[in-house]
Amino acid sequence: MAEPNSLLRLYRGDRRLNDFLRHWATAPLGERVALSGAAGSLPALVAASALTELKQTIVVLRSDKEEAAYFLNDLEKLLPQGSVLFFPDSYRRPYADRDQTDNSNIGLRAEVLDRLRGDQPIVVVTYPEAIAEKVITRGQLDARSMEVAVGARLDVGFLNEYLFELHFERVDFVEKPGQFSVRGGIVDVFSFAHPEPHRLEFFGSEVESIRTFDVVDQLTLQRVDRMTLVPNVEDKSSTERRESLTAYAGPKALVWIERPEVALEKLDRVYRLAEEAFVGLHSVVRRLEPHELYVRGAEWDRELAGRGIAVDGVPSDSASWHTLAQPAFAKKFDLLAKTLDGHRQAGRALWIMCGQESQRERLKAILHDLNEGLEVNWIDGALHRGWEDPEAGLIAYVDHDLFERYQRFTIRDQHEQAQALTLKELNALQVGDFVAHIDHGIGKFGGLQKIDVGGVKQEAIKLVYRDSDVLYLSIHSLHKIAPYATKEGTEPSLSKLGSPAWQNAKSKTKRRVKEVAFDLIKLYAKRREAKGFAFSPDSYLQHELEASFAYEDTPDQMKSTADVKADMESPIPMDRLICGDVGFGKTEIAVRAAFKAVADSKQVAVLVPTTLLAFQHFRTFSKRLDGLPARVDYLNRSRTAKETKVVLQDLEDGKIDILIGTHRILG
Repeated sequence: MAEPNSLLRLYRGDRRLNDFLRHWATAPLGERVALSGAAGSLPALVAASALTELKQTIVVLRSDKEEAAYFLNDLEKLLPQGSVLFFPDSYRRPYADRDQTDNSNIGLRAEVLDRLRGDQPIVVVTYPEAIAEKVITRGQLDARSMEVAVGARLDVGFLNEYLFELHFERVDFVEKPGQFSVRGGIVDVFSFAHPEPHRLEFFGSEVESIRTFDVVDQLTLQRVDRMTLVPNVEDKSSTERRESLTAYAGPKALVWIERPEVALEKLDRVYRLAEEAFVGLHSVVRRLEPHELYVRGAEWDRELAGRGIAVDGVPSDSASWHTLAQPAFAKKFDLLAKTLDGHRQAGRALWIMCGQESQRERLKAILHDLNEGLEVNWIDGALHRGWEDPEAGLIAYVDHDLFERYQRFTIRDQHEQAQALTLKELNALQVGDFVAHIDHGIGKFGGLQKIDVGGVKQEAIKLVYRDSDVLYLSIHSLHKIAPYATKEGTEPSLSKLGSPAWQNAKSKTKRRVKEVAFDLIKLYAKRREAKGFAFSPDSYLQHELEASFAYEDTPDQMKSTADVKADMESPIPMDRLICGDVGFGKTEIAVRAAFKAVADSKQVAVLVPTTLLAFQHFRTFSKRLDGLPARVDYLNRSRTAKETKVVLQDLEDGKIDILIGTHRILG
């Protein structure tokens, strides 16, 4: 199965691509080189080719954050990992307070600045609101950063003071950027330049090992040779000199602007907001003025005069690529098959990109039924938009547009990870709360304390048991304890350390669980002996229904759908419960299962608990099954006696395929 970067190889010798890259690299500084007539995701393919061929850092400026995110996702599928980074805005509004900043975005910005200091060319994707904020200069970042390598001589006390000077916060457990913790010869630190925190282990004054770890479970991810300590580079209360991102990227960096006039207008808009916010400041602390923190449109336009610039152009000049956007087929697959066959007869290669394996298999089945001899090249992974390129003899479609599905963009959420469950619960525990230890039973939480272990101070969890017995638990054994849940208003009895009572209680519980399991096994054995109806494999209409879902299936949705259909195709009666929060797609699974039954000439009853839900499900089922051979109706107390009689008669006559209702449908 091919991948999206296969398209890079197909365009490698393209005359139009090579002419554009050569012109961009050699044009006089300040001249705007236009990429005209490149439809769909072709601009992303050109940008990826530019990095590969020109080997220069490229700053790509799209018109807004959403466009930038889709462009980023396209480049991530076309280029090796780590070759493209996203540069977002950091503050929700100019001169915002610290609690109104986005730590995740600050981390992403710091990572870009750190990578731009290196020799490896990268693509930085951004948008006007992000570059409106100036960044600290390279010299200042060098002065405020420190690289730590395995084998380096570094005193833990000095590192502690250095991190305080960088305004890092010392905590018990590292959870987000700008935090660090010290436990004897182990230092955990979350630098703004890395997506994960690092654990530094010292042997005396020597760095013995450096490992990244997961803040959720505190487990090691990988060993590394070095890491860079970078502070919050977006602290706008500091008085350091700042410059634009493009100036920071250096004079050799190329710039690609989607729509220059839009970018300049948005820069001026952010600057005006900054001026208004600055006038309204009431602070005794001196703050830098807007011109020191933000970039005006005219200022940035003058700066661009000294570098190579590419822009998105209009397809009117002779250098236009003359490509077309992917047509809208409105889920008319016969028209799609006819169009693809026409391109095939014209000698054009057909490529279809699919974001999910399930979508690819559905589309394959549909096209096979409509035109068995159609040869299509399939790509595992979909760019944002498809295109038609007659000159290159290539047609590239994306599946989500064929099925009118929404494609979500994804931006790596670098630092805003959820805390570990154990850490959250630990932080939520109050002294005196009941906890259960897997080996020692029920005790009371006594807080975090530092104890001496072999001459080294370490943090431990204090647990108090009956008769004031105390157990100290290492923080590395958090998985052994859990908050103890009991009935409201009742207190459990504390366990006695060394007593067999807790082990006896566990043994008794295990025996009871085995008894329940035995009863369940007997029940399920009887069910397996019963014979049910084995439904047929998915039909063409089933594929069409599932492919028309407006959103991408979640992994759990895909698994649940497959499990339900496997149950239905088995002669054993189905006994399955689908669990999930509101809005996570349970109804969609029910729609698919119901239609699968209808396709085998069965009638389906959907039982719901409330009158309102009956009508809501009726609307949902009707909308999803619109255009398919399935009639949906409903029964609840809001329907008149006459309407109910008609519905029941139609149901008896087999005219209704799916009936949705409350307990009335059981009467």
